[in-house]
Amino acid sequence: MVLRVIAWLIMLIGGSVLGLWLDWQLFQPLFFSPLFHILSLLPGIILLRLVLQASRNTGRFLARTTREGNLPRFETNRLVTTGYYACMRHPMHFGLLFFPLSVALILGSVSFILFIAPVEMVFMIAMIKFFEEPEAIRKFGQEYLDYKNRVPMFSLKWNCLKPLFSKKNGGSAVL
Repeated sequence: MVLRVIAWLIMLIGGSVLGLWLDWQLFQPLFFSPLFHILSLLPGIILLRLVLQASRNTGRFLARTTREGNLPRFETNRLVTTGYYACMRHPMHFGLLFFPLSVALILGSVSFILFIAPVEMVFMIAMIKFFEEPEAIRKFGQEYLDYKNRVPMFSLKWNCLKPLFSKKNGGSAVL
């Protein structure tokens, strides 16, 4: 858990600093353009709001459904395949994938938007594929493998996305 938080901080802070430095070197006209910053700010705020809503929705849903018995915080002993998780295996990660891009847009960093955020998003998908999923397979075995064969990692279907980003949904209205 601590390593994941550190990775997030490195990506966001490092991406921000690197993006602004590259902008200073490569995109000075846009770096100093108030119009560009104003135009990128609103989509960044909207995207950040959606990211936080997806995280809130899935976090609350998981808090209610992943633990049976008395377990420490962040520990799970139950595979969740209903609600948001009936549409895609990683709905929280799907929302969080767009966090670097939202920060890049808010900062108005061309380099962060075009280069760094996409690389960070690919890195996040690789982390899910090579660390999160093998961990779930070790923990839940065949049950997770069956789930993995039935449900895609991510889904762009409207009936999956709408409840994920909705303010008034407990995850049960999916599908």
